[in-house]
Amino acid sequence: MKTTRAVLLLFAFLVPFAAFAEDDAAALSQQALQAYAKRQFAESADLFARAIAAGANDIGTLYNAACSNALAGRTDAAFDLLHRAIAAGYSEASHIISDHDLDSLHASPKWPLMLAEVEAVQAKRDRVWNSPAFRTPYAPQLSEDERVAGLSRLWAEAKFNFAYFDHIPDVDWDALYVSYLPRVRAVASTTEYYKVLLQFYAQLKDGHTGVTPPVEVRRQLFGEPALRVADIEGHYVVSAVYDPALGITKGTELVAIDGIPARQYAAERIAPWQTASTPQDLAARTVGALLYGAESSNVELTLLDAQGNRITKNVRRLTREEEQAVTPAVEPFEYRLLPGNIAYVALNEFGDDKAADAYIAHFDEIAKSDGLIFDVRRNGGGNSSVGYRVLSTLTSKPFLTSKWSTRDYKPTFRAWGRGEEVYAEPAGQVPPDGTRLYTKPVVVLTGARTYSAAEDFGVAFDAMKRGRIVGEPTGGSTGQPLPFRLPGGGSARVCTKRDTYPDGKAFVGVGIQPQLLVSPKLADFRAGKDTVLDAAVALLRK
Repeated sequence: MKTTRAVLLLFAFLVPFAAFAEDDAAALSQQALQAYAKRQFAESADLFARAIAAGANDIGTLYNAACSNALAGRTDAAFDLLHRAIAAGYSEASHIISDHDLDSLHASPKWPLMLAEVEAVQAKRDRVWNSPAFRTPYAPQLSEDERVAGLSRLWAEAKFNFAYFDHIPDVDWDALYVSYLPRVRAVASTTEYYKVLLQFYAQLKDGHTGVTPPVEVRRQLFGEPALRVADIEGHYVVSAVYDPALGITKGTELVAIDGIPARQYAAERIAPWQTASTPQDLAARTVGALLYGAESSNVELTLLDAQGNRITKNVRRLTREEEQAVTPAVEPFEYRLLPGNIAYVALNEFGDDKAADAYIAHFDEIAKSDGLIFDVRRNGGGNSSVGYRVLSTLTSKPFLTSKWSTRDYKPTFRAWGRGEEVYAEPAGQVPPDGTRLYTKPVVVLTGARTYSAAEDFGVAFDAMKRGRIVGEPTGGSTGQPLPFRLPGGGSARVCTKRDTYPDGKAFVGVGIQPQLLVSPKLADFRAGKDTVLDAAVALLRK
């Protein structure tokens, strides 16, 4: 199966059936991808050959055609297509090595020659776009030149690649950069430097754009105690406790941190460093980082229990290793049958195929239910195609996914005084499963932590008109980040891609809006009830 990057290529070139009559190459490419999805690799390879002959000579088509040919046992054709893709600019050597579609080619004497070819292309590209000059190692204090270079790279990558400057019309990016130069020159440590960089990129207000400090700095900034906090009805509430020795009860309200009122602490010490696309995204990120601080440091919590008793606790922030040991893993897939013969399926992450594979494995049992609830409230994203596999079982017809666009900057046009253009692709289209079909009512649960590929899932579901969305608006952020390195061992990414509903309706910067708006209730939470899930169950029972 193609890994994430190849799947992104895959779906980038899908087009609606309505366009087939106008574009034979696109129609043939679409048919080839559908044959690939059905594992009809020889047919897919033949269709790709016809598409390429009709003019589809882009990198994605050439690469996907190579995959189909390799899977069909057509080794020579696969190598020829890979060479053509490399000549056209494909340079992802690591992806070629890890792509299992190409496993059959590894034994050929042509394989190391082809790898050398793509690595040479990648090295040439890296000299321009990913120079090791920015990959300086961590030091407690970086040189002034390194600090200025890092800020400058953040500024430049956003200036030429960021997709959403229209979302921040009042920000003068160049002026902001100039204003931050004295700040990075003045910092006394690499930790303080990265705090400045985090705040700089937070001004772009995009959840797929941000700075990742080096691990040494993360240990100074991102340690947290063995508990979690949620924002419910305007109250910061302890939502999970991983160490009973803390003596803190789930459902207790957090009213102050280190003697500062919790809301004030959040606004002043946490929110300014969060890169968020919407108010609900910012609120979710802020509460998620509320107790961050240096590993092994203590934080004083002032708590209020359900009876109104005030409690003060001094708790220790864990090291990364300690946190990994006590924090339970989140399973990608959860399933249970609710009263009334309603199937509950939690799809908690799309980082790999596990959620879709488990759903397919349970499908025969799920199909016996009278209603189905998909819960993506905790799903922060991953690979969009994982969610599309699940959705393909809800319909007998092809369904549309997001449409997308990106900036099309041409330096010569700028010199001529012409404005920047936009490159756009039509909405993608995914075929139905063809083997499995669920026809009963369906509900999807969303919240502010529904993000990225999980929002792509929500958009496609909403556009299908297959059921209702219940809960709270999603985080409102998806896209294709461009990663790059920073001095001192850190990195960053900037969002390069704009996604919308198939009809062009915006959800980035807004969030997918549920048809039935339901928020958690504090009394329900303390009683062990799920307000949003209960509302969905009631809806399906009507």
